[in-house]
Amino acid sequence: MSLSTPRWWYRRDRSHAPVTRFLLKPLSWVWAGVTARRIARAVPVDPGAAVISVGNLTVGGSGKTPVSREILRLLRAQGIEAQALSRGYGGRLAGPTRVDPATHTAADVGDEPLMLARDAPAWAARDRVSGAQAAVAGRAQALVLDDGHQNPALNKTVSLIVVDGETRDGEWPFGDGSVFPSGPMREPLKAGLARADAVVILAPGDADTIDGELVALFRPLPVFAARLVPAEPPPGGPQVGFAGVAKPWKVERSLIAAGCDLVDFVPFPDHAAFGPKDLAFLAERAAVMGAGLVTTEKDWVRLPPEWRERVHAWPVAARFEDQAGFTAFLAERIAAYSSSR
Repeated sequence: MSLSTPRWWYRRDRSHAPVTRFLLKPLSWVWAGVTARRIARAVPVDPGAAVISVGNLTVGGSGKTPVSREILRLLRAQGIEAQALSRGYGGRLAGPTRVDPATHTAADVGDEPLMLARDAPAWAARDRVSGAQAAVAGRAQALVLDDGHQNPALNKTVSLIVVDGETRDGEWPFGDGSVFPSGPMREPLKAGLARADAVVILAPGDADTIDGELVALFRPLPVFAARLVPAEPPPGGPQVGFAGVAKPWKVERSLIAAGCDLVDFVPFPDHAAFGPKDLAFLAERAAVMGAGLVTTEKDWVRLPPEWRERVHAWPVAARFEDQAGFTAFLAERIAAYSSSR
């Protein structure tokens, strides 16, 4: 199921959609209660390798996958056989499946595992324990668990919370603090932070500073700042952009900030499966505008193969401001795990 993210979720001012918020509040209490009970009753399993969980406290849109890719890069640069593990949201294969970008599609394993597999071995598994065991059997020394904070199945060496650092135009990453569906939170902020070891605030590359109020919210946890930066310039000439992510308006902003001549932008629901009607509409818009088509890597991997030749994938990457400090933090936790076994 694709989710269209209501923009009012991210408004701290409760005057936005007050009736909708009120009507959805009872469902929020149920959601929070079920999540809390599931986590409390779990008995986490040690898979035999360090587990670096990269999660968030909101429903999509924080930048978990770019941060996971960067952590994989940093660990593998140190000679650690780090592999990715994902639920494979939207994929038909239950797994555990080692993802092969040459043969698997997003319909098979989900879009996040396909992206992660471009940098390192990646596994898709609805059962995280069996997925972790398969990765360890495949010689993984560390597992980067994408979107794992609310999944208690594995014993986590490091639990990282990724937070969207963009706070412009009255938006706040947690909105007014309401839990889904009356707000963006997967669980209450205090409960989620109680299980975290550190916070990664991911800010746009064009932001001058990271909001000091936001940083202070997470103390005394370690807070690491990272930037989401273009891995290459956007394509030249006029472009029609589109994105099926949780916060498509952020993609539009980023393309413009990077200098793209964006003549139109089409938002889709998160994890949207682009059907023939969607693609025909995009082709028509591009033809009318005399423009090319550009989208995110995450959306590009969900396109039919013949359409990937017609659409430019614009890659972005997460980069830590204090890369040495963050790498040392991970290394210390992984070493402590190894020495305890």
